[in-house]
Amino acid sequence: MLERLNIGVVGAAGRGASFRAALEAHPKTRIHAVCDIREDLLAETADRLGASEMYADYQEMLDRSELDAVVIATPMHYHVPQAVQALQRDIHVLSEVPAAVSVKECRALVAAASASSAVYMMAENITYIRPNVLVRELVGRGLFGEVYYAEGEYLHELKELNEITSWRRHWQTGIDGITYGTHSLGPILQWMPGDRVVRVCCEGSGHHYVDPRGERYGNQDSCVMLAKTALGALIKIRVDMLSQRPHAMTNYCLQGTKGCYESARSAGEKHRIWLAELCEDANQWMDLADLEEPFMPEMWRNPPDAALRAGHGGGDYFQVLDFVRSIIDGTPCPIGIHEAMDMALPGLVSQASIANGASWMDVPDSRSWQDEPQARSGA
Repeated sequence: MLERLNIGVVGAAGRGASFRAALEAHPKTRIHAVCDIREDLLAETADRLGASEMYADYQEMLDRSELDAVVIATPMHYHVPQAVQALQRDIHVLSEVPAAVSVKECRALVAAASASSAVYMMAENITYIRPNVLVRELVGRGLFGEVYYAEGEYLHELKELNEITSWRRHWQTGIDGITYGTHSLGPILQWMPGDRVVRVCCEGSGHHYVDPRGERYGNQDSCVMLAKTALGALIKIRVDMLSQRPHAMTNYCLQGTKGCYESARSAGEKHRIWLAELCEDANQWMDLADLEEPFMPEMWRNPPDAALRAGHGGGDYFQVLDFVRSIIDGTPCPIGIHEAMDMALPGLVSQASIANGASWMDVPDSRSWQDEPQARSGA
């Protein structure tokens, strides 16, 4: 058993630095190497993250550094190429979302993960935030009854950020359909255990904005995906990264035969819930926070300071705990390769749907790819 896991962070001068609190606090991890193409920031980044090695080339880091795992925090179109390179070396991977930018990339990633002895986990941090964890617990205890409908919204105006991080201009707002949907779909799928999306359709609200060069964004302002699951549930996902409005990135609704939940939509509002077994009045909501004492899982009852310092409502901290636990003791990864595909593939198929007149299209099950020759070859 290794005393501590050597972690390499790629994209360390940017998003990767946000993993510092969790990796520093975990007794079994240390940031051993950092990598970023911005060489002028490497020395300061290595010092800030406590790394003993720094690289401007990712493959060089994989070849030369003694790494047990990598955190991939680069622009989204690099996630699969960088994950595959690590998995082929049996180096564990914690990858930022989304897992991939095409169905073809998903196939290559599944093939690499299936052939590797290393753990792959997608870092869908929003599944770990406090209210989402509590709702998951309530679902698990049967208090919602049979869950059959859900909504998720990611409303985050990005036009200015597009110009600072130019990759977003193509991969997030340059492609029509759901390009960044796992923050919305991820928690919902965890509230529907044993289920997956089997078909989707997608439509948009039109184009009402242009970039500073006067060019129209490829992504329509608001894109809405309807998704049908294997067990018959209906899910609505809305992603909007262009409309002029305050941010609202973690909006959810959940409906079951015995209860329903609606998240707060703006500052000062409360998350509200109604459960038949706990609410005497059939028309009176409860504050979700009132259910923390009897039902909140242990992870959020007395969270360490490192969790409170971590980004995304503590999600950046708790996802690292699960990743490391999977590596060290073999605990099944909660967002392993197939769970990552369940969260990512519907959005990718929605892009084909919106291009084909909002037609319903089947979403493949990545579990079936492992038996296909083309999946094993990475085609």
